[in-house]
Amino acid sequence: MPTDMLSTLTATPLFAVGLTLAAYLLGNLIFKRLRNPSWLPAILIAALLLAAALVAIGLPYSLYQQGASWLTILLGPATVALGMPLYQQLPRIRELWQPLTLCLPVAAALAACYAIGIAWLMGASPTILASLAAKSVTAPIAIGITEQLGGNVALLMGALLMTGVVTIPFVSVVARLLKINDERIIGFALGLNGHAIGTVRAFELSPTAGAFASLGMSLTGIFTALLLPLAWRLIGTVS
Repeated sequence: MPTDMLSTLTATPLFAVGLTLAAYLLGNLIFKRLRNPSWLPAILIAALLLAAALVAIGLPYSLYQQGASWLTILLGPATVALGMPLYQQLPRIRELWQPLTLCLPVAAALAACYAIGIAWLMGASPTILASLAAKSVTAPIAIGITEQLGGNVALLMGALLMTGVVTIPFVSVVARLLKINDERIIGFALGLNGHAIGTVRAFELSPTAGAFASLGMSLTGIFTALLLPLAWRLIGTVS
């Protein structure tokens, strides 16, 4: 696409926002046409379509990000809105508050540690390690954590996408192997490990699974935001 035309289109955020929405709607349509495969969620299809469109028109990611930043503002209110299904499922949540409280710190810590450990063994730089640390946390919180740690937000977003996509089939397979049929447990695992993408999948299963996924995603975000920066500083001090 000619440079003059690109400059005109990117003069306002409307082009980036419209391109993002178009990619999502088309990705969702393809997802439904493929009969909702769990291994290929609509958001992954949309991301691939968007990446292909940026390459095709020659639009640098930095320019696209400037326009699409308006959409990231909506991430916070969207996350807060998940409090409604939590309130509706409050009696069921109370029934499992003890095992959930014991499970959360271990699971959230492992979610950060295994990614950092694998990347460290492969010789990744400190910037990459910092970018992967919050890859299981919902985007509004993960972005803030990554900026504190000195990571790369663009790399984080890619890690968030891949984590959410991989979590869905992995949780499904493990639940089948372990014969876990409780929607509360499955939903909590999806939200804790797969953040917003896992939560969307949980709501497709049932409102109960979605509520527990929202709980897992929210608590993981809070736990990680409070402890990960502190642990990162302590590790840096010791090393």
